Amino acid sequence: MSYNFSKLRVLVVDDSAPMRAIVRTILAGIGIEHIVEASDGAAAFQRLMTAPIDLAVVDWIMPGQDGLSFVKRVRTGNDSPNPFLPIIMVTARTERARILEARDAGATEFLAKPITPAGLISRLVEIVERPRPFVDTPAYFGPCRRRRKLDDWSGVERRGGAAGPASDAPARPAGERVHVGPGAFGGRS
Repeated sequence: MSYNFSKLRVLVVDDSAPMRAIVRTILAGIGIEHIVEASDGAAAFQRLMTAPIDLAVVDWIMPGQDGLSFVKRVRTGNDSPNPFLPIIMVTARTERARILEARDAGATEFLAKPITPAGLISRLVEIVERPRPFVDTPAYFGPCRRRRKLDDWSGVERRGGAAGPASDAPARPAGERVHVGPGAFGGRS
């Protein structure tokens, strides 16, 4: 791996101490030294308020505030210290509807349990090599939910309009803005 992740500050959120230990071990194995843990979304958000964090690895199903609620609060909460935080959502429940729900809440990446070193590392590399711009609409704020690159686009408006392959797609909502965030991990990768 050609990346130096040693300066990253990672928040690991899971109600299972053994699961947090597994994630911590994988992260330490690739050189990450600053790892903070929390056992639910509420405790994780408090950690964000008190310490700078570059990445969160968050379990979905937890008692108290679950991972999905945490993602939504980070993205849209008035008190969020970093709405651009890269967040990897982790769960054993990988039905398509769940993946879409995590994406629509603002998760940056999705990782299925059981977690493997290769799986977690591939999500980190994805965040570094293919950072997604943030979209701000009345109904959504978070990383662009579109994964496909439309290099061959020939229309006036990528998400609607009279020409091009997406002409049957709904028009862009009024007031939609695209933000280019501070970059993956605030430029510390």
